[in-house]
Amino acid sequence: MNTRWIVKVVLFVFLLGLVACGGGGEVSFSTANIAGARLTKDEAGTQTTTTFGPDDTFYLIVDLANAPDDTRVKAAWTAVSVSGADPNTPLDDVELTGGSNTLTFNLDNNGPWPAGDYQVELFLNDESVQTLPFRVSAGLAQGDTADQTTTEATAEPTAETAVASGAIGNLEEAKSAVIQIEAEGTFVDPEVGTLYNAAGRGSGFIIDPSGIAVTNNHVVTGAALLKVWVGGDSQPHNARILGVSECADLAVIDIEGDGYPYLDWYSGPVDVGLDVYAAGFPLGDPEYTLTRGIVSKARTSGETSWASVDDVIEHDATINPGNSGGPLLTGDGEVVAINYAGSDSTSQYFAIAQAQALPVVEKLRQGADYLAIGVNGTAVNDGQGLSGIWVSSVKSGSSADEAGVKSGDIITSLENLVLATDGTMADYCDILRTHDAGDKLAVEVLRFDTQEVLEGQLNGRVLEQSFSFAQTLEDEASNNDSASTGTSD
Repeated sequence: MNTRWIVKVVLFVFLLGLVACGGGGEVSFSTANIAGARLTKDEAGTQTTTTFGPDDTFYLIVDLANAPDDTRVKAAWTAVSVSGADPNTPLDDVELTGGSNTLTFNLDNNGPWPAGDYQVELFLNDESVQTLPFRVSAGLAQGDTADQTTTEATAEPTAETAVASGAIGNLEEAKSAVIQIEAEGTFVDPEVGTLYNAAGRGSGFIIDPSGIAVTNNHVVTGAALLKVWVGGDSQPHNARILGVSECADLAVIDIEGDGYPYLDWYSGPVDVGLDVYAAGFPLGDPEYTLTRGIVSKARTSGETSWASVDDVIEHDATINPGNSGGPLLTGDGEVVAINYAGSDSTSQYFAIAQAQALPVVEKLRQGADYLAIGVNGTAVNDGQGLSGIWVSSVKSGSSADEAGVKSGDIITSLENLVLATDGTMADYCDILRTHDAGDKLAVEVLRFDTQEVLEGQLNGRVLEQSFSFAQTLEDEASNNDSASTGTSD
């Protein structure tokens, strides 16, 4: 156990306790937090969704934990981008007061909701803690659920999509093999530590007529449900994850049905100046986009806070959030690389090269994970000595899950090596590269919600408490009280 980390984190928790009790008196470890928040179509919360119909009432259900009875929670509703209204038009805000309980907010309208993008922002005691985006679809009737929509649409490719059951031979037809993915699951936000239900969106592309498709790991890992729109179809298809690689940031999924058009891989040289096109569905929009650029660097470093890729291509074909997992294409519609990162401020965009991706994809489509323990993680470093891999979600049945790793944990060390000291996944992935998937790996975890450090093994001994911040502070407070009681004038 790294002693300097204990000192820093104990001090951090202690200061929080002092602030909570006004700087004196008994130290309190209880702080109000939002344990979960979800959008639904009904007050009972049985129809969780991120897409409403024009006649629906918006319901927001919030689970409040560790909260005194005077805790205030506010929901502020905004029309972000809808027809007939200015951008970011405030709709309403409602504040409720209560203790640890389930709070229900709702918002209805005198007429149909305009189609477009909305959001609700949650405030806990006047501090913004979470924003949940959602949409209103003009084509979704009141009472339709996401599950019903999926069931109606999971049979076969439709006429909207299928150019032909075969390889795409040109850029114009590439759309029919490019997909939009919605991944619904429960995640923990690394910035605020809040558990929430969310439906993230990304892109991908089909590589086999049976519905095998490629995307990024960070698009799908931890999702309980995948819905896929093929080539801009109006109806989604069900899909399942075959395999993921956290370090390569790749995933292979299987879309229900067969007879899909698909994309071929580019086998020619990737030189600086090669014309390329980024295809996908950015910003969660159902409209397919294609942007043009050139290869700026044929090979560069791919270290990020969520992946560690050896061989990536830098290009200037604009991509945005939602383009992740989509293909970078040649003018003939062949896949040069897989988009996964970018910087708008510098107009630098990055894609995982075909040479790096292909061997990994072949492993994943066989149903095995590769360079992965089953977490959707982000490298974090507070600049004060605390670093590690923050776990936003855990794949059920994975080695991390079986060891007892939970959403919200920080994996501080693996095989006794402190992780993410440089803010990247490099050390974490290097350890996975030098071990077999079934090897026992010593792991240390920092768990904030129970204020403890746990140690155990991946593929071995389950996590057990090795240090309790709360107990240490309680003992310290008790010792101070004893010392005060024993003092006389």
